[in-house]
Amino acid sequence: MKKIVIFASGSGTNAENIIRHFKNKKNASVVAVFSNNEKAKVLDRAQNLEVPTVVFSKLAFSSDNVVEKLNEFQPDLIVLAGFLLKFPQNIIEVYSDKIINIHPALLPKYGGKGMYGMNVHRAIVENKESETGITIHFVNENYDEGNIIFQKSILLTGLETPEVVAEKIHELEHDYFPEVIENLLIQNI
Repeated sequence: MKKIVIFASGSGTNAENIIRHFKNKKNASVVAVFSNNEKAKVLDRAQNLEVPTVVFSKLAFSSDNVVEKLNEFQPDLIVLAGFLLKFPQNIIEVYSDKIINIHPALLPKYGGKGMYGMNVHRAIVENKESETGITIHFVNENYDEGNIIFQKSILLTGLETPEVVAEKIHELEHDYFPEVIENLLIQNI
């Protein structure tokens, strides 16, 4: 059985979707949700689905505390689902090529520090992009620069608001993220 640990900072709809996807699978399951935000709704979602949670401070994140806690769960894959902190080098070294992230745009466009959530969607609308999409990629020491695993694009009419773009992207995330995770685990990453 492959083990997945999810890192999330906010509401956790993607995390919940992933947990539900793997709930009755025989090949993989979500064994924990880690969060840097003790008030994040993702913690309630995980607990309601009987998934253990771990909350840590920003200071603990770059220390060995989080690595030690991760090692207790022995994850085969670490999934960032709305996680807003830059991953520290010590975790990347221990779990090299086993950490993935989902980004709400077609990287390399609209990536980097500060480019998350509505910031991305506003920029896409302001720049009158004709398409957008999602990118699932490996995490390295730089924001949104790891090797791309999967992209899915959608066309835009130019009439969408950032909120409408966000809804369309959220649908793509829910449709494809669990499937890509499962395929990675089957391929043994």
